Amino acid sequence: MKEILKLIMEEVTSAFVDCGYDEKYGHVSISNRPDLCEFQCNGAMAAAKEYKKAPIVIASEVCEKLQDNAMFKSVEACPPGFLNITLAEDFLASYANEMAEDERLGMPQVENPETIMIDYGGPNVAKPLHVGHLRSAIIGESIKRISKFVGHNAIGDVHLGDWGLQMGLIITELRLRKPELVYFDPDYTGEYPTEAPFTIGELEEIYPTASGKSKEDAAYKEEAMAATYELQHGNKGYQALLGHILNVSVTDLKKNYENLNVSFELWKGESDAQPYIPDMVEKMKADGHAYISEGALVVDVKEETDTKEIPPCMILKSDGASLYNTTDLATMVWRMEDYNPNQIIYVVDKRQELYFTQVFRCARKTGIVPENTGLHFVGFGTMNGKDGKPFKTREGGVMRLETLVSEINDKMYQKIMENKTMDEEEARKTAKMVALSAIKYGDLSNQASKDYIFDVERFTSFEGNTGPYILYTIVRMKSILNKYNELGKHVADAKILPAASESEKSLMLELSKFNSSIRGAYEELAPHKICAYIYDLANAFNHFYHETRIMAEEDEVKQAGYICLLKLTKNALETCIDLLGFEAPERM
Repeated sequence: MKEILKLIMEEVTSAFVDCGYDEKYGHVSISNRPDLCEFQCNGAMAAAKEYKKAPIVIASEVCEKLQDNAMFKSVEACPPGFLNITLAEDFLASYANEMAEDERLGMPQVENPETIMIDYGGPNVAKPLHVGHLRSAIIGESIKRISKFVGHNAIGDVHLGDWGLQMGLIITELRLRKPELVYFDPDYTGEYPTEAPFTIGELEEIYPTASGKSKEDAAYKEEAMAATYELQHGNKGYQALLGHILNVSVTDLKKNYENLNVSFELWKGESDAQPYIPDMVEKMKADGHAYISEGALVVDVKEETDTKEIPPCMILKSDGASLYNTTDLATMVWRMEDYNPNQIIYVVDKRQELYFTQVFRCARKTGIVPENTGLHFVGFGTMNGKDGKPFKTREGGVMRLETLVSEINDKMYQKIMENKTMDEEEARKTAKMVALSAIKYGDLSNQASKDYIFDVERFTSFEGNTGPYILYTIVRMKSILNKYNELGKHVADAKILPAASESEKSLMLELSKFNSSIRGAYEELAPHKICAYIYDLANAFNHFYHETRIMAEEDEVKQAGYICLLKLTKNALETCIDLLGFEAPERM
């Protein structure tokens, strides 16, 4: 199904061509003066110079060609040369009915599906998720869902931080506490235990303790660096411990991500890239790309067009140890070998833009990633508190993500219980759904690259541009549909009728933007465009609802038309919130 703007543009372009003008002047856009018209074309203004005619003359000629077109209620040529376009109610109703008959609401799937890998997790194992992990998780999840909806094979990878000094620190601290464990016996040749020698609670205490010690005790840090080296170079006991750390951590991480309705197709980590590093490094050397600089192995990535200095990409440190650059590049190696993706998207803090510029250029230069594979950096801003500083606990520490979600769940539960319409079990379940909408919509409605204020009071409000407002609108529709069904009525053969009021037509116009809004969100990797669309759609519906006697309408054909329009609106909103990663309850 074609986007409505394209259908309009085809007709206007055809009229320009019929009048002897170039097709490029037939561009149509949504009107920036909705009080005057619904769509506009400014092509006559641009054509005037080429054809040496007054713009109003050109606009009038084109306008004349469109007068009998059934798509339009009116087309007017207005000085100095604008074309003001208003759609016919019959045409708009026909478009809405076509949407309603399509399970994808008129959104075509891409003809050539691509494989898209999305890197949007990045948590470190042995550490709890905190609010700093929120944006990557929910922006990445939404981009993945949008990509799948348009028809691509989208693969999410959590990309765990499970390598490097943090592992050495945990091993060193564990060895101090439990030296009798077989993992530390160099002569042990048997099978290692299947059960971890620690719980997630103990693990989360061990790492910060070890990290604190390493900052004050140089010998302790040296010991941890040695343990890291041994782990990375085949110490079987340490690698068995790594397996335990991963199993315990990932189980806990999965639980926390599930609470956010976030999932990953792959639970790979930096350690999975390690086997690819030796061959990758040797190839870089053999091809003449990598060289020694101040003891480290680097690849130059600067380009002549750079307006600021781009340092070389370091591949190995002077002691031969790998870095984040190394594992990120090696991760690209296995991704290309195993999946050969058309695109790889990284959803990461925008402060890492220079780092990813270096890594992307190095990957291209060394042939790890071919030119026809897209590499995209979606840099997100900071989630701040009301003071404009990074979001903290009341005590000033970094808030655990689990704590944030729990606090907002409780807040929504209290609001729902105040209405006294649900028992406790249903209220808890509903509160969880509404809280998730508050968190996700509150974040996703902002352009990803911008910092934003995480305002709990505003985000949990049932009014304004919030997730709960969107859900309340959907629940209102469900209530009307339930009442209609309880009366024994059905709309099996009913159709959406031509709009009889301004609010009804405005709702249809908003519905008609569904496929273009999703396409725009996909092409620009911008979930906030879907938020903007559903807020406008919810507002249009509520305006229509307040002006229309839906259930009191005595004309059953007319009433059935309203119900069909309502169902289409509900389906569009529910499809969109699913792309954002949350759902609506049955009632609130």
